[in-house]
Amino acid sequence: MELAGVFFGVFILVLLFIILPGCRVVRQFERGVIFTLGKYSGIKGPGLRLIFPYFQTMQRVDVRSTPIDVPKQEVITKDNVTVGVDAIVYFRVLDPAKALLETTNYIYATTNFAQAALRDITGNFELDELLSKRDEISAQIKEIVDKETDKWGIDIENVKLQNIELPGDMKRAMAKQAEAERERRAAIIVAEGEKSAAKSVADAASLLARTPGGIQIRTLQTLEKISSDPSQKTVIVLPNDIKDFLKK
Repeated sequence: MELAGVFFGVFILVLLFIILPGCRVVRQFERGVIFTLGKYSGIKGPGLRLIFPYFQTMQRVDVRSTPIDVPKQEVITKDNVTVGVDAIVYFRVLDPAKALLETTNYIYATTNFAQAALRDITGNFELDELLSKRDEISAQIKEIVDKETDKWGIDIENVKLQNIELPGDMKRAMAKQAEAERERRAAIIVAEGEKSAAKSVADAASLLARTPGGIQIRTLQTLEKISSDPSQKTVIVLPNDIKDFLKK
C-alpha cells in the first residue's frame, strides 16, 4: 500500500508539473509553431496538443484571410497634383513558420511595404488615370506586395484602393467644370427642340399652301379662337379673291 501511494504521488506530480502545463489547444483557424530549446521543430494542427514544458514553447498563428488598412498617404501624381490615397489589403498566412522566422512582425511588415508600394505606384499615374483606373492600380500594387511577402510565407489575396482625396481647390474646379458641362448639354437639348419645332411649323405651312382651301380653313379656326376672347377687337376678314383684286 505504501508503494502504491508513492506511485500515485509521483503520478500526481507528473500530471501537475509536466502533462497539464504541456497541454495546448489549437483552434481550427490556427496553427501552432513549436520551438524546442529555442529551435524551430515543427507545426501543430488544430486540436489538443501536448508539448514538453520548460523545453518547448508554442506560438499560435492565425491562418484566416486578414484585412489590414493602409493609412492615407500623401501622393504627388504624375501631373503634379497632391492627393491623399488609402487602401485595404487582404492577406493570408500560408507558411506559419516563415511568418515567424523571417520577420519580427509579419503584419507590421506587410502594412509598411503596402504603404511604400501604394506611394510608388500611384505616383506613376496622372490624376484622371488615378480616378478611372483603380482596378489596374490595385492589381499592380498587389503584384509588387505579393512578390515581396512571398518570402515571409504570406499570400496577398486582394488590394483595393478606397478613398482618393482631392485638394479643396481641385474639388471646386471639378464642380464648376461639371456644372458647365450640364449647362452645355441643356443648351444643346433646347436648341435641338427649337430646331425640331421650327421644322414642324415649316412642314405644316408648306402643306397648307399646297392644300386647296387649307389657308381659309386655318383662318376660320383662328377666328373661332379670337371670338372666344372677351377683349374688344374688330376683325375684318377679306376673301382671297378680293385680296388679290386689291393687290392688282
